Amino acid sequence: MAGTGFSHQPVDVPKIDTRFRKIVTKLPVPESIPLLQRLYETESRAMHGQLPIIWDRAENFQVFDAWGNCWIDFSSTIFVTNAGHGNPRIVKALRAVLDKPLLHTYTFATTERIEFIDYLIKNTPKQFEKAFLLSAGTEATECAFKLMRMHGQKVGKRHGGILCFEGNWHGRTLGAQLMGWNPKQKEWIGFQDENIHHLPFPYPWRKDAMSDPVEYFRIGIEKLVADTGIDPKRDLSGVMFETFQGWGAVFYPKEFVQAVVEFAHANEMLVAFDEMQSGFGRTGELFGYMHYDVEPDLLCCGKGAASSLPLALVLGSQKVMDLPDIGSMSSTHSANPMVCAAGKANLQALIEDGLIDNARDLGVIFHARLQTMQKKFPNHLAYIQGKGLVAALLFNSPDGKPLASLCDHIAELLMCRGVIVVHTGRESIKLAPPLSISRDAMDEGLDVIEQTIADCIAEINS
Repeated sequence: MAGTGFSHQPVDVPKIDTRFRKIVTKLPVPESIPLLQRLYETESRAMHGQLPIIWDRAENFQVFDAWGNCWIDFSSTIFVTNAGHGNPRIVKALRAVLDKPLLHTYTFATTERIEFIDYLIKNTPKQFEKAFLLSAGTEATECAFKLMRMHGQKVGKRHGGILCFEGNWHGRTLGAQLMGWNPKQKEWIGFQDENIHHLPFPYPWRKDAMSDPVEYFRIGIEKLVADTGIDPKRDLSGVMFETFQGWGAVFYPKEFVQAVVEFAHANEMLVAFDEMQSGFGRTGELFGYMHYDVEPDLLCCGKGAASSLPLALVLGSQKVMDLPDIGSMSSTHSANPMVCAAGKANLQALIEDGLIDNARDLGVIFHARLQTMQKKFPNHLAYIQGKGLVAALLFNSPDGKPLASLCDHIAELLMCRGVIVVHTGRESIKLAPPLSISRDAMDEGLDVIEQTIADCIAEINS
């Protein structure tokens, strides 16, 4: 079927009825095919490519369709529903706003906005004194981009140079894609910003990066200075990290990040972290950067910020956040009462209901199980990356070739067995259950994942 990468031919699959999963129809569901076809005919294909499931409702860590099937969700709708699908706190908060009713106010103040930002600032590290609310993650990284350059101008920099990293991803808008790495995905722009610079990423399979992360950074920055002729003190205004590299949940070595931050602050540069996938408890800490023992100047958040509605935000000091003039950096739907109500309830659920603690505690068990799984498939499952309740399973052949097609097959077969995972289109499968998932449900999902990997590898070998 046009616009998709998965089969849309319904096939008989084994019926499943366990505590957390239920599969009772052919998959994809025959009745869903005409509905999906309608969508593909009228919607840009850029929005397509996910597993052929039509969601009807979702609760906590389970997803249901309208035909009696139920899946354990290991995607959190791509790192959004950290507090669980339909979290009761969030539903109650939204219902209160609906019952007023008060659906939108542009930038006029509301009590929901006041209370959310107040709670946000009180419950985040002290260097974050002010917030700017937006609707999407790419808006947040664009905002940080602008603030870093405005700060550079204020302190007398010649250029608004930004240090970024190979392999990182920061969104789909112009500035975000220029800061991101993927050369092919930004060919449409038609030019490169000569003041955006990319340093090599310290991947775990790069021996020099692992043996001495600080030296790896030093060599990278010295080569950049030699190749471009820039003076960091006069030409660099900021550095943008993706807290972990999204497609593979690959974290930097702590020493590498600390060396970059030390360099940045020595050269009067702002340090920004893109926390779209890593923020709001996902890694077992409130924010993922906390694993590095550094203090960023700017924090860009989205996805899990409301566990539901479109909310993104930038946090920073008053000095930096107030660089733009009054009214010069608003967004039509940012700070509306619905998302603010959801944002506060989400943060309350994460902090007050112990969901971050759950991510930290279950994360230890989660990753221990995945490491054991890797040992069972050493010729295919090359790396397990991640922290807390995020993991990426990286599949390579013994000679190092990426096994993207194997990942596609695993993801599709898991759908047929009642588990939803993050399909990346690359040699990785990402796992990110809601932070509210129970131990029993997590274990059941991991059992299915392990058996499915084994079955797909057996098919290859046969």
